[in-house]
Amino acid sequence: MRFAWLVFFISLAYLGLLFLIAHFTDRRARQGRSIGANPYVYSLSLAVYCTSWTFYGSVGRAATDGIGFLPIYLGPTLLFLVAPFLLRKILKIAELQRTTSIADFISSRYGKSQILAGLVTVVAVIGIMPYIALQLKAVSTSFDTLSHYPRVSSTLSDTVGILDDKAFYVTLLLTLFTI
Repeated sequence: MRFAWLVFFISLAYLGLLFLIAHFTDRRARQGRSIGANPYVYSLSLAVYCTSWTFYGSVGRAATDGIGFLPIYLGPTLLFLVAPFLLRKILKIAELQRTTSIADFISSRYGKSQILAGLVTVVAVIGIMPYIALQLKAVSTSFDTLSHYPRVSSTLSDTVGILDDKAFYVTLLLTLFTI
């Protein structure tokens, strides 16, 4: 537990660095010198696919199933073969319909139905909740593992109160960061 504060402050410094990078990028975009259209930035943003699922899920799956983890990466890799054609068509439709979200895009294909857009939004929010929960659990588990160094244990308590759960504080911190 002696490393808990060190891990906390390093994490806070990392979030601060991310905030400074975002602030710098926004300022450049307002000046008309956006770095978002850079192919290197786009390539690095693809790394978002490899988040806690890769760190906690795929490694364990590879250890237990062997080559059975491969389809998880084979699908997205094969998708990139058709992505240029598919994305070009999606972008053309999105520009013509002036859509900015998945809900707008799908509803525009069916007469700009507000009910359909709302339904798509609700389904997307419900569908993303387990993934967000996995991300928060991964961050809090990583924090627990690092803060208990050198004792690494997979038997860290999963039954804690909401005010004792580090995932709760991670959620609050990331909410403030997002706002």
